[in-house]
Amino acid sequence: MDVENLAAVAEDQLELARVESSGRHAVTLMGDRGSDLRQTVIALAAGQRLQDHESPGEATLQVISGEVELGTASGGATLSPGDYLVLPPERHGLRALADSAVLLTVATRA
Repeated sequence: MDVENLAAVAEDQLELARVESSGRHAVTLMGDRGSDLRQTVIALAAGQRLQDHESPGEATLQVISGEVELGTASGGATLSPGDYLVLPPERHGLRALADSAVLLTVATRA
C-alpha cells in the first residue's frame, strides 16, 4: 500500500512550477488512459492560469494550497485550501491568485 502526502506532493510540484517557463507543473498520482479514474496534482505559480477549456466530464477540484479562481461563462468562484468543488459541465479556466496546488479528479470512463 503506497501512502502519498498531498501537502508534500503539492510543495514538490510548486517548486517545479516556479522554475518552469509556463509557471505550472503537474503529476498524475493515479490513473492512465486505460483507467476510469484519474487524479492529478496541478501546481500553478501566482498569476499563472490554465486557459479556458472544455470540461473533461465528471470532475472535482480540491485546493491543497494557495488560492485559485475558477471562471466559467455562467459564473466563478474563489477557492482556498480545503475547498472542494464539483466542476461544472462547461468551459472553464483556472487562475492562481497565489502559488497554488490543486487535486483534480476526473472520471474518464475509459
